[in-house]
Amino acid sequence: MHVTFVGIGWEQLGISLLSAIAKRYGHSVNLAFSVSLFNDRYNFDVPVLSSFFDDTKDVIDTIEKQHPDVLVFSPLTCTYQWMLSVAAAAKQILPNVKVVFGGVHVSAVPELVISREEVDFICIGEGDIAFPLILQVIEKRLYGKIIPNTRYKLANGKIIIGPQTGFIQDLDSLPIFDKPLWEDYMRLGDIYFTLASRGCPNRCSYCFNSYFAGLHGNSPIGYVRHRSPEHMLAELRFAKKRYRLKIIEFEDDVFTLNKKWLKEFLYKYKKEIGLPFQCLSHPLYMNNEIARLLADAGCIYVQMGVQSMHDGYKRSVLNRYETQSHIESAFNAMRRYNIKVKVDHMFALPNEPIEAQELALKVYMKYRPFRIQTFWTNFLPGTKMFHEACESGLITESEADLLNNGINSDFYRNSAKIKDHSKERIYHRYEACFKLIQSLPPKAVQYSITVLLHMPVVVCRLISFFIDIFSGLIKRNPDHIGYAKYYLFHIIRFLLKKVGVEIGPATKVDRQLNYKDKIVECREYFRDISKEISDSKLKEEEEDMCRV
Repeated sequence: MHVTFVGIGWEQLGISLLSAIAKRYGHSVNLAFSVSLFNDRYNFDVPVLSSFFDDTKDVIDTIEKQHPDVLVFSPLTCTYQWMLSVAAAAKQILPNVKVVFGGVHVSAVPELVISREEVDFICIGEGDIAFPLILQVIEKRLYGKIIPNTRYKLANGKIIIGPQTGFIQDLDSLPIFDKPLWEDYMRLGDIYFTLASRGCPNRCSYCFNSYFAGLHGNSPIGYVRHRSPEHMLAELRFAKKRYRLKIIEFEDDVFTLNKKWLKEFLYKYKKEIGLPFQCLSHPLYMNNEIARLLADAGCIYVQMGVQSMHDGYKRSVLNRYETQSHIESAFNAMRRYNIKVKVDHMFALPNEPIEAQELALKVYMKYRPFRIQTFWTNFLPGTKMFHEACESGLITESEADLLNNGINSDFYRNSAKIKDHSKERIYHRYEACFKLIQSLPPKAVQYSITVLLHMPVVVCRLISFFIDIFSGLIKRNPDHIGYAKYYLFHIIRFLLKKVGVEIGPATKVDRQLNYKDKIVECREYFRDISKEISDSKLKEEEEDMCRV
């Protein structure tokens, strides 16, 4: 069958894996992608420019040309409405196309999503086993068969509900990410994104892991899983040959979680790959030994979530149990081994004491992180924080309905009810202070802070925005450089297309390295993995599910 995935804004590793699985089972796969310039729902929102660069029609035209049998979406809350609109338009053009929705937003509100006219199938939780079964049901018209982790509609409106099964444990049984799917749109060599593990040991109240880990029961056992070092290296060896890689980014929730795995992998990584990399970590999983291992293998940057510096508040509201001393210890370890620290910090957390910002300022001034990336709190459907806000009345029933439907997802900025303007002014001033810390000498920062705390909000917002951009570019932060090159490429492509000039793909590759061959090679290389999905296994699972 012909399968088209619809993406927006940036590469999605979930799509990359499901594409590889579909190809393993003989399906042809395409991508319809919205570059979404100046409105990527992640970092950059400039309404004046976004309407000019809107490429939604191009996405729909691409779907029409590809004429898929199956159209697949994996929305976040902030992209859900856009994806629904694309699905509806595709149904008008291709009335026989089957639409599949999956991902974290769908898993949070499955009843709502499957009730949509545009949606035929939904996958709740991970789709490694469910997705090829969905394709099999569609291809062979086996409607009525039960599929694990899946709900779908029959022609008469009846919804078939499959049971939630456990998370796949053997990640080595899966193929490597289908990176060639993105080569036309992404500059894969600038920052190569990958995952060595799945799952997170933490249940922060604002994060999707607070509900996703419990989709198959409340036991945490089996949620955090690692690919073997050999499986991970097989992917990276291929990527290093196919692309001119500058830096690798491991997107694992906590890359440093398993010290035994880390030692083995980093030893082999240094010998076989030898490229600079960055990763995500956590204050409770960072010490001198781990920092030394990372630095010795080529780690340049570590991104670490701090969110709030108030110990009591973090424990009682955020479900985070590290303390300020843990954070400072982690900073010291990374400083000792010259690893540059990127910090995540949240503003407008519900009922957070305002003095938490002053505590954070003092710590950041002392350790001067390479970058302090700031976020404004949103209440994501399904999360513990969302449910607690609904129960306390902070979010009304009508507001919850809007959020569940992906409307006003940037809730703090859009809700006059919860916005405390006196606190908002303070937040914006601290945000500007945090940005200056990463850019100016200590004495200049001290003077600027005194001035900023009396500046108008609009000035502070502009300072935060421009300082973050220029500081990142001047310091050659790979995140900023990669993002800037991505925007430059697609702005040029968009303008040239307006005058009838087409340009080549974003990533230049060695075409002799064929991805399809690599899929076969990986399947052969891991042929002894007992849990590898095969055609016969698919049939057995389907028959077992039908007996439920």
